[in-house]
Amino acid sequence: MPGEALRWAMTDSASQPSADEPALAAGLYIVATPLGHARDISLRALDVLAAADVIYCEDTRNSAKLLTYHGIKTPTAAYHEHNGAKARPKILAALAAGQRLALISDAGTPLISDPGMKLVRDVRAAGHAIIAIPGASAPIAALSVSGLPSDRFTFAGFLPPKAAARQSALEGLKGARGGTLVLFEAARRLAALLDDIEAVFGACEICVARELTKTFEEIKNGSIDELRDYFTAHPPRGEITVLIAPPREAAVDGAQLDAMLRDAMTSMSRRDAVQAVAAMTRQPRRAVYARALTIDDGPRDASDNGEKEEEKNAARTVEKEN
Repeated sequence: MPGEALRWAMTDSASQPSADEPALAAGLYIVATPLGHARDISLRALDVLAAADVIYCEDTRNSAKLLTYHGIKTPTAAYHEHNGAKARPKILAALAAGQRLALISDAGTPLISDPGMKLVRDVRAAGHAIIAIPGASAPIAALSVSGLPSDRFTFAGFLPPKAAARQSALEGLKGARGGTLVLFEAARRLAALLDDIEAVFGACEICVARELTKTFEEIKNGSIDELRDYFTAHPPRGEITVLIAPPREAAVDGAQLDAMLRDAMTSMSRRDAVQAVAAMTRQPRRAVYARALTIDDGPRDASDNGEKEEEKNAARTVEKEN
């Protein structure tokens, strides 16, 4: 079950590099850690954390729980937005001395709405290696289960806490709504954010992903009114990711569909042309296929054969439209 703790024992050797694993090179390792479930971490991340000379953490007390769970005894030090200016020279000096350092955040991938950008820029400017150890990321995890379009998306992190500034930020993001818009928000401000989304974007489909990978994980899709009613009755807690669906495509008339299909079928099979045009226009594939049957065929291939059932269904669609 999502977020349910797995309790089998971890041996110290499970978090150590294997015998054929090359020694860890000097550099700064940007290591993704779990969002909540302690076992959502890669084997490579465990190897790096175990072999590093120091692990820099957003909160050493929070990270200690994860490291203890996996039997990792590497020394830790704090790196966060309040001590960054003092910590960066020490980190640069350690890298110059050939040390292997890891940077982790409280959860997920460092630098994604977490401190670290200035450190990475300074390390790169000093000529030291920076190595990504990828893994969990809340925006990607939420997008993958939202059911909203994922071919294009914009991640905007946390918007300003004040209503006027938040609405202004949403206005500035209107141009990004060709794809899904992904935001972070504090639970106590979710209702206000929904109000502001409605004020700026009007009616739209939204997904609220709460407490991803944790015991009380919750994914809710619906209209703004539906979500407002639900979260009024069930006040949200924990970490929240909000996804806003792109606006629906304007209706494409039959003549436009025919022109697009004719153009597509000059270079691909009917089946592939239908797939491409349906994706571009966000029209139902069956309806696009029905239009394709009414115009001359383009090049055909083996994939066009054996579609008799689809042709029958498309023919029925044509009959209903006429």
